[in-house]
This record gives sequence, structure tokens and C-alpha cells, in this order.
Amino acid sequence: MQRRHLVDGRSGGAHLPWPRSRIWRLRSDLGAHASAVVETPYTPDKVNVWIPDRPGSEAVGELPEGVSLNLIPREEELPDEALDAEFLVPGARDTRIPALLPRMKALRVIQTLSAGVDWLLPILPDGVTLCDAAGTRDAAVAEWVVAVILASTKRLSELRDSQREHRWEWQGSHELAGSTVLILGYGAIGAATERRLEPFGVELIRVARRARAGVHAVEDLGELLALADVVVVLLPLTPETTGLLDAELLARLRPGALLVNAARGPVIDMGALRELLGAGRIRAALDVTDPEPLPPGDPMWDAPGVLITPHLAGDTPAADRRAFELVGEQVRRYLRGEPLANVVKHGY
Repeated sequence: MQRRHLVDGRSGGAHLPWPRSRIWRLRSDLGAHASAVVETPYTPDKVNVWIPDRPGSEAVGELPEGVSLNLIPREEELPDEALDAEFLVPGARDTRIPALLPRMKALRVIQTLSAGVDWLLPILPDGVTLCDAAGTRDAAVAEWVVAVILASTKRLSELRDSQREHRWEWQGSHELAGSTVLILGYGAIGAATERRLEPFGVELIRVARRARAGVHAVEDLGELLALADVVVVLLPLTPETTGLLDAELLARLRPGALLVNAARGPVIDMGALRELLGAGRIRAALDVTDPEPLPPGDPMWDAPGVLITPHLAGDTPAADRRAFELVGEQVRRYLRGEPLANVVKHGY
């Protein structure tokens, strides 16, 4: 069997042999350390790695000599050399990537900068390993969730509207303490959200795809929704979760409940949600919508009791750095022939 030798950048320059064809297993242990990154000249006989040219990319750190590191331009077309990419890190929903993937014959790994990979799954070439960036944006998303829960509970959006209109108008608000919060999609981000909500004295209901100790199965959702003052949606978008919160399930929310979506827009029936908001039955805080971006004329913009942000919950400089640190560690793992972290299986 033909073998190739590449430099291991973390073992003092020792050369490690391994087969050209690699079989990867799922692992989740990380430990990347950031340092300055230098774009190296394009070299066809090296492992060509392409990453987005954006703030935080320096956190990939020092890479082995066996790597040719290239930057994906922010707007213009990718150069022809990108077709030789072996390790690709696309930006979130980069519209240039789908047309190029079938032509990238050397491609072996796609590593995302976010936990969501739903846009890549339908176009993933055979034989290419897909890895997500789970764990890098937990804190950012969890903080957004807590922020919008507090903003909605304290009516900050309505109060800001009154301020802009120079109206000194009393607004009734509520306490978060004593509320019941249901987390739908209890994974790493759900756990991070729970830790940040605990000091407020809330009661938690945890729901995931499968039941486990302290966590309900999604099949129990119909009975649980009526118990919650706040429902936080953190589910990945899969065929099973698309349209999960339909008109029937949304109707089970208790009057005045707050629905928070930091997952994907298509998980919720937007038409049914608009009707409930318009009737004043529930409130909502949405970082994601369907479609996205939300068209300027969409009635959701003016629905009462809704707070909308443009899919930015996980986007902070610190989260970007952690994502690029993961990229650097993944490249080093790849060159050493080690199992990659965060390998996507069954859609997430």
C-alpha cells in the first residue's frame, strides 16, 4: 500500500507514515491552542486547506509543513486552485460552494464553523467526511437565549418603542423567577442555557430526540408544552424536525407563553405562529425565520409581541476564534491520521 509522509507539527518535526485512504471515527475531545496563522503559497503536492478570509482566522494557529493554507475570498469568485482543496472550511451558507463541490475531486473533509450543517447535507459528495463546530458557539447562543427571555419578560422592546416616541408609558412586566422553561433540543447548547438560567430560579423541562435520565423524549412534547412559560427551541434541522412545531402543537402553548427559536426557521410553522402572535395568545423571540432573510414585506416584522434578530445568536468574536481553533486542531488531526472530532452522522 502506498504511504505518504507528512510533518507532525506538534511532535518536534517527527515524520509519521499512514495510508492515503483514512477511516475516521467520531471523537469529541478538543484542545486547540491559537497562534498567528500565515497563508502559505498554493502547492498542489501538499494538503490544500481553504478557510474563509475573515476575523478570527488567525486562531487556526501554526500548521505543519505539509499544509498549504489558502484563504477563501469574501466576495469574488474562488480561484481555480480551490478545486484542489482537500480540506475545506466554508463560510456559513456560502452560495459559491454548492456549484464547486462536484468539481473538487481531491476533497476529503468539510469542516464548518457552526453547529448547523443542514445546508451541506443534500450536496455532500460521496466519500467526504463532514464535521461541524459543535461546542464552539454554545456560550454565545445560550447568552442570546437568556437575553431575549429577559428582554421579553421585562417588555424591553415595547419600552424602547415608547422611548423613541417620547412617551412616558407604564408597561406591565413579569418576573423570570418561578417560571417553567422547556428546552426543546437538550444538547450542549441546551446545557449551557440551563446553567445560565439556574440563578434565576426557574424550573427546567428538558426534551431531546431520545429519553434519558432527566430528559424527556420528543414524543412527549404535546403533553409538556402546556406546562411551560417559556419554550426554547434548539433542535437541528432534519427531516424529522422540519415543521415539528406545527399549528396543532403551537396551539398547546399556554396563553402568554414565550417561544424562543435559536435553531432553524423551518422547525416552526411560521404561518401558524403569525396567527397566534396576531391574536395576542403568545409572544416570540426569533433569531431564525422561514424564509431567511425575512422579506421586508413579511407581516412577521409587525406582529405584536415578537422580537426578531438576523441569525446572529452564535456570532461573537470569541465564538469565531473558538471555531477557527477547532479548524486548526482538525487539520493537525487529519495530518496525523487521528480520528476527527464532531463527525456528522444521521444529520447532526
